[in-house]
Amino acid sequence: MRAMSTSAVQQLYDICKATFCSGGGGGGGASDLPSSPIALERVRLALENITSLDVGLDEEEQQQQQHEELDLGFFGSNDGETEPDLSMVVKCPPLPISYLPLYECEQFAMGIFCLPKSTAIPLHNHPGMTVLSKVLYGSVRVRAYDWVNPFDEMLNADPSRRRLAKREVDHVLTAPCETSVLYPTTGGNIHAFTALTPCALFDVLAPPYSRASGRKCTYYHNIPKGVYPVETEELQVDGDTPINDSCYDWLEGFELPKDYKVERVEYRGLKVAP
Repeated sequence: MRAMSTSAVQQLYDICKATFCSGGGGGGGASDLPSSPIALERVRLALENITSLDVGLDEEEQQQQQHEELDLGFFGSNDGETEPDLSMVVKCPPLPISYLPLYECEQFAMGIFCLPKSTAIPLHNHPGMTVLSKVLYGSVRVRAYDWVNPFDEMLNADPSRRRLAKREVDHVLTAPCETSVLYPTTGGNIHAFTALTPCALFDVLAPPYSRASGRKCTYYHNIPKGVYPVETEELQVDGDTPINDSCYDWLEGFELPKDYKVERVEYRGLKVAP
């Protein structure tokens, strides 16, 4: 048993290991969901306890550093009300989005995304994955979708194919706020972030992305409804027909511009002891 002074980061790691790893009491290997909602709730509560200071991030210092540089993201100025246009690449050097890896194994990964103001992570999926996210500081707009027919084998075989999705989330999260959870087919598995202020997101992925295991990250953009009208029969799921189609959109996979980069940066906060 660890001492009472165990860090919040170490406690999160210990609970993730017990929940997601084989033989750890959580229900199996990398492709399995946690055996119990209670087990996943323990992970969520542990992540709730994490603060920016626990992981060596000082919000004021981050904001000051970004203020001293060009305050223009990859997509230019964005108020969060409109989707960033990936085709409009600004010519001046952007402030990069950074990823700080804390830990990764076949069963789960922990890491932090730091987004300068006005930058964005486009819509992307998490195939077969459960993801817990917490905003450590700042404000971020979150949009998230789930596939209308998540078990369609033909569509699943080609993740980039045009596909109908239901918008589950479109709101702004400002720290401090509750940890969010998405699941393989529910909870907003395809999501996007736009930083309204400098912000940091702590993610737990179970299992993490793996091309070898079929968990490749695919990026998506919205297609205007007028191009492919939503037919009533396409909205029928389990015999239910929605009242209107305002929360449904067509999504299609696309390749990110070559200039779009997320810098992998060394994590300098408290380390975990496996």
